[in-house]
Amino acid sequence: MAQFGFENDIQGILKLDMPITNAPMARWQRKASTSSLSTSTALSPGKAASMTGAKTPGKTPGKNKKSTPSKVGGDRYIPIRSDKQMDVASFLLSKENESVDANDPTVENQKAWSVTLNGYDIEEAKILHLGGKPLNAPEGYQNNLKVLYSQVTPSSIQKTRYISSVPDRILDAPEIRNDFYLNLLDWSSRNVLAVALQNNVYLWDATRGDITLLMKMEREEDYISSVSWTKEGNYLAIGTSDCNVQLGDVDSQKRLRIMSSHTARVGSLSWNDYVLSSASRSGHIHHHDVRVANHHIFTLAGHSQEVCGLRWSHDGRYLASGGNDNMVYVWPGVMEGSVGNGGQSLHSWSDHQGAVKALAWCPWQANILASGGGTSDRHIRIWNVYSGSCITAHDTQSQISSLEFAPNYKELVSGHGYAHNNVSIWKYPSLTKVADLAGHEDRVLNMVLCPDGSTMATISGDETVRLWKSFELDPIKKKAERMVKSTSSVMRLSMR
Repeated sequence: MAQFGFENDIQGILKLDMPITNAPMARWQRKASTSSLSTSTALSPGKAASMTGAKTPGKTPGKNKKSTPSKVGGDRYIPIRSDKQMDVASFLLSKENESVDANDPTVENQKAWSVTLNGYDIEEAKILHLGGKPLNAPEGYQNNLKVLYSQVTPSSIQKTRYISSVPDRILDAPEIRNDFYLNLLDWSSRNVLAVALQNNVYLWDATRGDITLLMKMEREEDYISSVSWTKEGNYLAIGTSDCNVQLGDVDSQKRLRIMSSHTARVGSLSWNDYVLSSASRSGHIHHHDVRVANHHIFTLAGHSQEVCGLRWSHDGRYLASGGNDNMVYVWPGVMEGSVGNGGQSLHSWSDHQGAVKALAWCPWQANILASGGGTSDRHIRIWNVYSGSCITAHDTQSQISSLEFAPNYKELVSGHGYAHNNVSIWKYPSLTKVADLAGHEDRVLNMVLCPDGSTMATISGDETVRLWKSFELDPIKKKAERMVKSTSSVMRLSMR
């Protein structure tokens, strides 16, 4: 019997489908018992649960999951309801259709109380205005989209032209008469520069570079006091210290005539078609009709001292004059009735506190006149000749000897004496400074613009003429302007 019992035990051990007694608990059984124990503990908090048989897990459940960011600077901006100013919005909506009397004296008081109590005017407040600021991004956060919108592209770059601080060319001007009240430089439409040096007049051809002596005074003690080209550029008017005005033909290099009418030196000249206006130290302005023998047709008497600035407007309707008496006068044109109105000026301005030599008419605004004062004044003043009012006054901190409008970039250029002795470029009409051109060692006496408006010539007491190529047009802009001019010319021909 014992033998048969032993064999049955061996066969029971070898069979796998039989349950194994006294063996360790299977893993799935341990896991099931642990979960049931934790469930019973959670559902029955009042009963004590024994954890001696459960094994502590190796990792905390949910450790690898990302939690909601608790730091300042999440991915959204959630406005604070209190900052929406719901009460202000409700108030504005309720009084939206109410009529307001602008003449009511209580309106100003209500506005003052609103600013005092709220910190702003309620009438200008926005409905549902958000007063809170968005939260800052967390430290180290980088926005990849920012690169796309903050990157500087060539189209967004503001193009500014280069203005050289050195002159394009320097010409010698020996024996220049260093007199503030004289006008010794002018540039013709044929691109020829006329320069008066003591008792000689020289012509410099800017295209070919040739220098020609046009005339010389007969007496050594006499000198040239002013020069001015006609619009066509074939005749040059020359004012002299012996009270005369000479007219020279550039093509034949001959003197055509001498016109005598003044009693003192002729310091300024200006052309208006066939009428030449001349001003002298006596304070008188004479109109000359150069076509007839009796050239002196009228006299304008307004200045009490020497007239050192004289400019006809581009349309020929007005004549501006400035003098050592600190006055600026605007006279009507010859065809507008200078003789008929008895020589009365249209405007007389006494705002300047120094001699007024610098005068310039705006090419693109016919009613705008610029004037500049001497050492005691130093102001640029912009006048509206239609209304007679001063639009702008700007202190340049330096004596102003000449003014020119640069049409290529719509700027105003000023030449200065004491104390800067330089040339300044101003943006018109704001008169914000664009650039300063320094180089002259003495005061700038006169300044003129070349026919195409790209180059400015200045003459100084340091006996030099300097050419500043500061207003040259961009090639693309220049081509566009040429196309506009050609189109307008074609339209004129078709209309004819």
